[in-house]
Amino acid sequence: MRTIGAVTVSRSDYGIYLPVFRAIQADPELQLCLYVGGMHLSPEFGQTVREIEADGFGICERIEMLLSSDTPEGVAKSMGLGTIGFAQAYARSRPDILLVLGDRFEMYAATVAALPFKIPVAHIHGGESTEGAIDEAIRHSITKMSHLHFVTTEVYAQRVIQMGEEPWRVIVSGAPSLDNFHRIQLLSREELEKQYGLDLRSPFLLITYHPVTLEYDQTEIQMRELLAALAELAATVVFTYPNADASGRLIIQMIQEFCARRRQAQLIVNLGTQGYFSMMGYAAAVVGNSSSGIIEAASFKLPVVNIGSRQRGRVRGKNVIDVGYTRAEILAGIEKAISPEFRATLADIVNPYGDGHAAGRIVDKLRHIELSNQLLGKRFHEM
Repeated sequence: MRTIGAVTVSRSDYGIYLPVFRAIQADPELQLCLYVGGMHLSPEFGQTVREIEADGFGICERIEMLLSSDTPEGVAKSMGLGTIGFAQAYARSRPDILLVLGDRFEMYAATVAALPFKIPVAHIHGGESTEGAIDEAIRHSITKMSHLHFVTTEVYAQRVIQMGEEPWRVIVSGAPSLDNFHRIQLLSREELEKQYGLDLRSPFLLITYHPVTLEYDQTEIQMRELLAALAELAATVVFTYPNADASGRLIIQMIQEFCARRRQAQLIVNLGTQGYFSMMGYAAAVVGNSSSGIIEAASFKLPVVNIGSRQRGRVRGKNVIDVGYTRAEILAGIEKAISPEFRATLADIVNPYGDGHAAGRIVDKLRHIELSNQLLGKRFHEM
């Protein structure tokens, strides 16, 4: 039986991974081994490791690495601790293939640690671009350390090949998170209100704003403008927690203070995949700078107000309205997004990130790829 080790470090990557984990778990020729670290193990971010356990997945290793600090020094030290922790984990339980996803600094630590062990690395969501974040450099670095690339669009496949990766290593799988639309039973509005203690009777905005890590020193100004724009609206707003990046805790503090002053503003630490998708199904619009607005929202025909530079460079559907950081730009974007005229233009939208059958393509390749010197010995592909 082939062991597929998978690294999950946050609620966001876990929701994307979930269909792939289910498919690996159901395959009689594969065994799933989860390496769990980062925000999953932090009470501050909802200790979401409990969600993994509740879903019935066995955890091979828990890697404590996240310092209680969101300064650049704290993030860099967490990366160092993660590299040590993952190296110790691989020494105890070496997988046949290591599956990593995206562009988090915790994922980078897991991938670097795998290099000396000669573990083949399969990377999901490579080739994408997020120009406002250090994730841009991390993602491309992981690509160069990986041996298989499961990309979400043909555009991203060409970018990975342009970086010197051999074409046979690159598989256009689509985005795994879209598979959840076929698998997850969405909650009703009443169930959402009861489960999360929310009041969703009026139209509401779903707000997810993460630190722009190349602009972390401007976080307070950016958040002040966003909150000022929201304060001018009568709509209910539901915030979700930001990532554990530089200045993330400042964002949390400012949201908490905003919610304390406004009855119609609510903050949820962790909605989980089912809860978040259900909220997207009922929201009037998504506002912020999360990749969920770029990748998943189109499948709900849901308007998105994408703020600033964090997602600049990603392929997007016509449901995305890009705006700057000022309250006037944000407010204008929201007013456009919630207008019936704009919503009507999305009736025939096709999500550019795939057809919702990515997990099968990924697991088929993980099962059949030959674990040989050809896989491990990479050659630079000249364009």
